[in-house]
Amino acid sequence: MTQGAGQGPEVERTATLRDFRVPAYVHETGPYAQGTPPGNAAPPVHDPLDPPAGYTPTQRDLPVINRGDTLQVTVDPATAPAPAPVPSTGPGPLFVVGDVHGYLEELIAALREKGLIDAAGHWCAGTARLWFLGDFTDRGPDGIGVIDLVMRLSAEAAASGGYCKALMGNHELLLLGAKRFGDTPVNSGAGTATFQAAWLLNGGQKYDMDRLQDHHLQWMARLDAVEEVDGHLLVHSDTTAYLDYGDSIEAVNDTVRETITRNDADEVWDLFRKFTKRFSFRDEGGADAVRSLLDTYGGTRIVHGHSPIPYLLGEVGSEDGEEHRDPVVEGPHVYADGLAIAMDGGVTMAGKLLVQQLPLES
Repeated sequence: MTQGAGQGPEVERTATLRDFRVPAYVHETGPYAQGTPPGNAAPPVHDPLDPPAGYTPTQRDLPVINRGDTLQVTVDPATAPAPAPVPSTGPGPLFVVGDVHGYLEELIAALREKGLIDAAGHWCAGTARLWFLGDFTDRGPDGIGVIDLVMRLSAEAAASGGYCKALMGNHELLLLGAKRFGDTPVNSGAGTATFQAAWLLNGGQKYDMDRLQDHHLQWMARLDAVEEVDGHLLVHSDTTAYLDYGDSIEAVNDTVRETITRNDADEVWDLFRKFTKRFSFRDEGGADAVRSLLDTYGGTRIVHGHSPIPYLLGEVGSEDGEEHRDPVVEGPHVYADGLAIAMDGGVTMAGKLLVQQLPLES
């Protein structure tokens, strides 16, 4: 579905081979010269408010405001046994987590603040239910560490009568594609492209690729794309492209998994391209777009990540020549006539990694 006029720019970038005549990630000057996470330095900033007309996935992803040095935290799955099973007395409280993008330290701090993990990084929330909305890797320093933590918490939460689950984000598709297809050309609709080029351009970290193992790939490939919990329709991307994959939650999830399983580079690229679309709920007609998903899949509110709240609010990316100010994100952003809740606090751009209990207080 092409982004309509007035709905804002499509700023996710996938890259053509032409973009890599001089690889952007080798620049040593500019806003990314200091404080860049280990791996590949980010390419120069692309102005997200000045894209080419129409939807073409050839623009770089959202720029990253310099955060300074980021401490890496090692989470060892084998440091302690999982908690003993406890009797369940019904569903516990429901929490959702926005985009993490490799910021393991910030994730651990946010989960501890909400009482979901203890000082050793183990599940301590009993029957609580925790949903991650996707985008675990890329840009930040330790995406594989984030995946390892989520996988371990899933086992620990289940043993305690709760659960920890995750949705498929566009960066999971990007990492899967980069590992499986590498430099295999795909039909991007805007010239020749490859998953490898797109992954590098959108914050892919060599440190993550070096540690990526088969069990990580299998886990990502099995993630659901859509779920409905307690009246909340959970998705990663703020787009109606999910409607292209089925008229029920089960159908969408089955179609996405089957597409990945067929291992066809062009099919997976098209899936990635559609999951990359954003801002469908933001402007005029946004509430109707949300209703189209709710009417099809159920729920009374949609909860998504993908588009950072500072961009939804227009707090960054101005063209007035002023220097970037760190965005102020206090919590989720409710919009589209109260039907949509945005959960990407912009951790990659000096915002905040959000962990939120649902339902939101009135």
